Amino acid sequence: MNRVLTVLVNNRMGVLNRITGLFLKRGFNIQSITVGPTETDGVSRMTIVIGADDERIVEQVIKQLHKQIDVLKVMDITEQQIVARELLLIKVNSSVQNRAELMALVEPFRASIIDVGRESVTVQATGRPDKIDALIALLRPYGVRELARTGVTAFPRDSDTVNEVIRLNKGSMLPI
Repeated sequence: MNRVLTVLVNNRMGVLNRITGLFLKRGFNIQSITVGPTETDGVSRMTIVIGADDERIVEQVIKQLHKQIDVLKVMDITEQQIVARELLLIKVNSSVQNRAELMALVEPFRASIIDVGRESVTVQATGRPDKIDALIALLRPYGVRELARTGVTAFPRDSDTVNEVIRLNKGSMLPI
């Protein structure tokens, strides 16, 4: 099972190294990690996705993270309602003849073609990881030249927002 952790840290040299080292010592493979500034100067948010089946080991990792000097807050948001997004840049083989076909293919994903070359196009997409996976699968037959993914960045939804969406949709959640 994938676990999604968010860690607020002081933005200082060596913090990322110490945190990833902790995962190394525990034998966890980090599937994705994103780090960026927050709304507070000097504080960064890490979103870490790990594959972990043993709940006790995850709890130990969280306890160890709390002990780190520059760690301000750790949250396991796996079971919460979250907003999660990932960015994809993918360069795909494309002749002049199949460009319209590619444009029609990426449009339902709200993706866009951001660069056009003689023999390829570069597509940009953002969304949930499963949406990104589906787009990649559809583009693979055209021939993928290059692919870059940012990894997941996420934080919990505001419970008021979730309740409002449910109320507006009379019990059915819209995928956001």
